[in-house]
Amino acid sequence: MCPPRASYFRIVVTPPPQLLLTLLHTRLKPPTHLPSRGYLSFKYSLFASQVSAVLVLAAVGVLASPQPLLAMERGSGFSFMKYGTAVSLAVVLLAYWFRPPGDSRLDDRLDTVLSSLLRAESKVGINNARPRVAIGLGGCVDILVDGVRLLNKIGLPPTNQPLHHDYIENADQLAQSFAYFFVPGAAAERFVMNNTLFSQLVETSRELPGNRWSIGGNAPVMAGRMATEGCDVLLGGSFSPDFADVLSQHITVAGNVVEEPDIHLILEYPSGATWGQYTARRANRYIVHSDDHNPYLAALEDFEDKLQDFHPDLLVMGGLQMMDSFPFQQGERKNLLSRLGNLLSSSSPRTGVHFEMASFVDEGLMGDLLRLVLPNADSLGMNEQELPNLLSLLRGSNVTVLSDPNPRVATVLDQMRELYRLVNQRYPSAKGRPLSRLHVHTLAFQAMIVTRGSQWKNTMSAVAKASLTANRHVCGSPDIDPSKARLIMDESFSVSRQEGSQRIPLEETRPVSCWDEDDYEICVAPNLVCTDVYQTAGGGDNISAAGLVLQI
Repeated sequence: MCPPRASYFRIVVTPPPQLLLTLLHTRLKPPTHLPSRGYLSFKYSLFASQVSAVLVLAAVGVLASPQPLLAMERGSGFSFMKYGTAVSLAVVLLAYWFRPPGDSRLDDRLDTVLSSLLRAESKVGINNARPRVAIGLGGCVDILVDGVRLLNKIGLPPTNQPLHHDYIENADQLAQSFAYFFVPGAAAERFVMNNTLFSQLVETSRELPGNRWSIGGNAPVMAGRMATEGCDVLLGGSFSPDFADVLSQHITVAGNVVEEPDIHLILEYPSGATWGQYTARRANRYIVHSDDHNPYLAALEDFEDKLQDFHPDLLVMGGLQMMDSFPFQQGERKNLLSRLGNLLSSSSPRTGVHFEMASFVDEGLMGDLLRLVLPNADSLGMNEQELPNLLSLLRGSNVTVLSDPNPRVATVLDQMRELYRLVNQRYPSAKGRPLSRLHVHTLAFQAMIVTRGSQWKNTMSAVAKASLTANRHVCGSPDIDPSKARLIMDESFSVSRQEGSQRIPLEETRPVSCWDEDDYEICVAPNLVCTDVYQTAGGGDNISAAGLVLQI
């Protein structure tokens, strides 16, 4: 039996008239001073959603009332049937008025940038003969977990004092160090000296729902990417039999067999994640480890033996941050790095040598790297944190623990120019290899300096491929979905912070900008920043490896 007709047609609402009048007579202004078109789309969408909510509440303000929503007209208030159409029309008009401006245009712009990057990437490819790449040293098993959930699970409360620590000795230092990097969303990696604490973290991570296991370490991750992109790889590292079984058939392992591989804990967190009073400004990870094999470069001897018959086109070295803050005996680390330096210096001049930077805080180790490793590399790869750190040491200053996680293009380019100049002044060709390639990857963009006439080729396509690989890895898909990406690079950028410097617009149909300076070429490409993060760990290794593939 139907209820009385009046229940359907005699609805009474009492909207807040002052609020409605205010909205009708005052045009709200969207947020200003946004750094880029990508942020513009995001902020406008958020703003429009807030306005839409206000308009709905203004039109049917009774919804916010604890009183019953349906009431018979009692001689006061106002008849929804009489004025409902007018209110609905007002809501529609106001919603249109406050709609996110240019959403469809921004979507088209993103699609155009994507198709242009794909076209630039595909201009060159791997020849029939697969390039031969040797990559060392080390490797591990990564356990990836939600960092906040892990700390909550072990009962570690948020600290009131975020602090930097070179290494971790107890739970309080872990909380302080995590908070220090969590808020700016900066990547960090620290050695845990407390075996009991590290074991607790590992065991809790194993039990945490949603944990994932993967092959880890700079060398294996870069090897996997290069094998996927069409290279034959010699990988130096000490791995367990199970570890070796899951590697690509195009990867040959040189190193000892170990029963228990080193484990790294990857404490991932998304943008906007909260831990107590702290909120992460961007997605990233905090890594902890307590390695037994990697700091000693255990695979170096076997790697060196097999390298003689492998004849690589490219030799890549990474993973040396495992030596950072490790308790070596006196002189032990220097001897290991001297052996590694001899290996690099003895490689053929026709073989490119690339060194992948990482999160270093041990100034003694950095000093050894500057003396023994960097002079023998003609290519360097790093992120926006590692660039100012290395530059600071070359200037004679101290380690830079934390830098701007979202630097402007002009700032990065100036730092890259100075690094290129200082390295080549410090290590002239008579004392080593001149630096002829420098690749810096940030959240917003890729930037590369390549010496004209050097062996490195296809710079424009390499930068485009690096940009696309950033999205593919972080989103966890080889196919890029524009609905899960955004541009946060500025619509135009200055080539330098110097007054009067040229500004270069970001052109959708030609998003990779390249130009000549001094004896080198510079190329810059925007990233399609993934908004549905699957994994940040290994991002830099995948990006650097992908950029190198097209330049061998």
